[in-house]
Amino acid sequence: MFNTSRFDTSFGSSEYVSEVINGSLRLFYNIVASADPTAMWNESCGEQLLDFTTAEKIFIGMILAIMTTVTVIGNTLVVIAVCVVKKLRQPSNYLLVSLAVADLSVAIVVMPFVIVTDLTGGKWMFGEVFCNIFIGMDVMCCTASIMTLCVISVDRYLGITRPLTYPARQNGQLMAKMIFGVWLVSASITLPPFCGWAKNVHTAGVCLISQDFGYTIYSTAVAFYIPMLVMLFMYYKIFKAARKSGAKHRFTDLSRRDRLEQAANETLRMQGLKPPGVAEECAALSRLLSRERQNMSIFKREQKAATTLGVIVGVFSVCWLPFFILSTARPFICGVECSCVPIWLERVLLWLGYANSLMNPFIYAFFNRDLRSTYRDLLRCRYRNINRRLSAVGVHEALKV
Repeated sequence: MFNTSRFDTSFGSSEYVSEVINGSLRLFYNIVASADPTAMWNESCGEQLLDFTTAEKIFIGMILAIMTTVTVIGNTLVVIAVCVVKKLRQPSNYLLVSLAVADLSVAIVVMPFVIVTDLTGGKWMFGEVFCNIFIGMDVMCCTASIMTLCVISVDRYLGITRPLTYPARQNGQLMAKMIFGVWLVSASITLPPFCGWAKNVHTAGVCLISQDFGYTIYSTAVAFYIPMLVMLFMYYKIFKAARKSGAKHRFTDLSRRDRLEQAANETLRMQGLKPPGVAEECAALSRLLSRERQNMSIFKREQKAATTLGVIVGVFSVCWLPFFILSTARPFICGVECSCVPIWLERVLLWLGYANSLMNPFIYAFFNRDLRSTYRDLLRCRYRNINRRLSAVGVHEALKV
């Protein structure tokens, strides 16, 4: 006969329950490992680590190393170009240098450690102390890059819509203060884990930024969501100004043709008049054409600014939005102790964000003829007379217009 009292006593003991739970977890890990022989588990955090073959490690390492190298080269070219070329050495380009320095820092002090961690399947191998330092560098550099993109969008908007009243583009000290503010805000996100507000997660083989709910909301909002909203608003305002200018230009262009036809007819009828009357008519036509050229220049500048900022905002959103959505949702889904997100997904989205640092120097070069010319000269090691060649190209382009 079945002894129910013994069953009730054994089932009610905490030791028995603990043994059952631990045995179930071990059985679960064994089942998963047998289903996927390439999976390893970090039992302290429950994360599934990846176990790559040698060929996979070589392939992944080469891809990530190429991304890092291109990021270093591209952003180094930006810094050298602005420092060497007199035409580019203006306060409005100081922001480009700040952006390049932030992206270059990501490539030099962050990406190599991420590559090593990825090639070990996601296992952190550099200890707890350096884990905190690494997270601080990562957050600081990435936030500075994102915040600089935000300030660049505001600078472009004010430079286009208020060219006479916006002094920062001609004031190097004011621009330097703006850059200092960018890095100060970045530091405000980096320092809390060092000051006791939120503690980074470091267990055996895991290095993860603090999953504290308040810190997560604060850091993701300041580092990404607010800058993204500002950039979208600036793009909308520039796009709206460009459309308004385009409509005005088309109206003026039709009016100009009518007036020129009328002036031509009047000139034919006034062939018998005195030369001063003809000279006044020519002067009026000259002033009209000068205003039209100026309107066309403003229109083209606004169109270029709208296109450039649109590409920047688009690339920025594609690169960083998935990662920050994941980062914001993770503590609410997984808790504050560790991450339950698959490592492969986390690493893919992280490198997608890092790709923004790779693309930034080439986006600006695509829309800036002076940067393109300087890149070509620097890559060809044509350092001598680089300023003279760039000035000659500018004069040639001006004559074509």
